[in-house]
Amino acid sequence: MSPEKNIVIAFDLYGTLLSTESIAKKLADHFGQEKASSIATLWRRYQLEYTWRLNSMNQYQPFSEVTRNSLSHALGDHGLELDKDSVEALMQAYNSLSTFPDVDAALSVISKNPRLTAVVFSNGTDSMVSSSVKSSPDLGPHASVFKQIVTVEEVKKFKPSPDGYLHLAEKVGKEKSREGMQEMWLISGNPFDIVGARAMGMQAAWVDRQGNGWSDGLVTGSAGTPTLMGVDLSEIVEAILRYVS
Repeated sequence: MSPEKNIVIAFDLYGTLLSTESIAKKLADHFGQEKASSIATLWRRYQLEYTWRLNSMNQYQPFSEVTRNSLSHALGDHGLELDKDSVEALMQAYNSLSTFPDVDAALSVISKNPRLTAVVFSNGTDSMVSSSVKSSPDLGPHASVFKQIVTVEEVKKFKPSPDGYLHLAEKVGKEKSREGMQEMWLISGNPFDIVGARAMGMQAAWVDRQGNGWSDGLVTGSAGTPTLMGVDLSEIVEAILRYVS
């Protein structure tokens, strides 16, 4: 990549910029900490599984519906249920999520570098993601750092479908050629997202906050591994700048 070219950095939102830990705490208000942790883990698992199943069936449901339905599934597996108001309160919690501790410093670096164009790139709906970014007490003050919010709602295909990454290229003004895709970076804490972006020729940086190293084995070779990884977002942004230079 030419060092003079604009660098697009697409941030995944949930699990990368915003932590869903506070939702588990709200579940604990109903069911206690141990059971809430189990429900939250299963909720996330079904949330992702539903998106992949919908892609496979060539069908689409808005991510807000997927999130609500996967919660019902997780509760059902535990033999539990919540009333409508409690479910709505959990859904609204997505509008007040906290950022991970490393987010502020990373976004500060980006805001001071004119070569970097940051966007949010999410499986969520336009309204859900916009609300999450602007209403988050931590992320809201940094909302102006993001030049665009790009979601898959228009193409109705969830990541890691190729359609989502091609849609991102179109929205940020990059060609859908191999060269154009290589001019975009994805930063994500989700391995499936990293592999999807790499399959489309994008550069991808994995946020390994647990420091466990890369273990996803779906695709072998460089096409199935991150371009780079780090335990901290600031470290990753600095590494991207070194890489493109």
